[in-house]
Amino acid sequence: MSPDLLLPLCAFAAVTTITPGPNNTMILASGLNYGFVRSLPHLFGIVCGFSFMIFATGMGLHAVFEQFPLLQVILKYVGAIYLLWLAWKLAHASPMSAEQAGLSKPMGFFGAAAFQWINPKAWVMSLSALTTYLPQGFHVIDVAQLCGVFGVIGIFCVGAWALFGVAMRRVLQNPRSVRIFNVVMALLLVATLYPMLMA
Repeated sequence: MSPDLLLPLCAFAAVTTITPGPNNTMILASGLNYGFVRSLPHLFGIVCGFSFMIFATGMGLHAVFEQFPLLQVILKYVGAIYLLWLAWKLAHASPMSAEQAGLSKPMGFFGAAAFQWINPKAWVMSLSALTTYLPQGFHVIDVAQLCGVFGVIGIFCVGAWALFGVAMRRVLQNPRSVRIFNVVMALLLVATLYPMLMA
């Protein structure tokens, strides 16, 4: 990859990973409800899953979607249904006591990694990055560099949302406040569907 493209790619990766979307909404809620350490598998699942998605798409999966465009449409709507289900669960989640928080489980590594494949924003981000920042006649090393940039920047940007959730945990001390927060996060999660489904 050309050094001239590296800085614009880093800026693109930072902007797309720090802006609100399904991943950031869910990791924010996880930070609030479970704390930062217990949200780490979720965080690493997002970053690794998305990086692998970029790699697989860059190495030829996009050709499958070009040949079978219906497959991408199906994935978009399956992702939308799953997001609505997650939003419903989040909106109806009861505030947890310390004992319950110790027993309840946040989203794990593999669940978060698999979620990237039905996350409409992740598809938009990966396809945009591949078509914009890969040179003509690119090689495996170019795709790997793209994955590395998103992986490193993603840890910090998505991690910031988890830390913000932890900070909110200190502010939202009573169960009613946590319930309101969860409902607002669920509504924001649903709102992320609009621009992606309209695209």
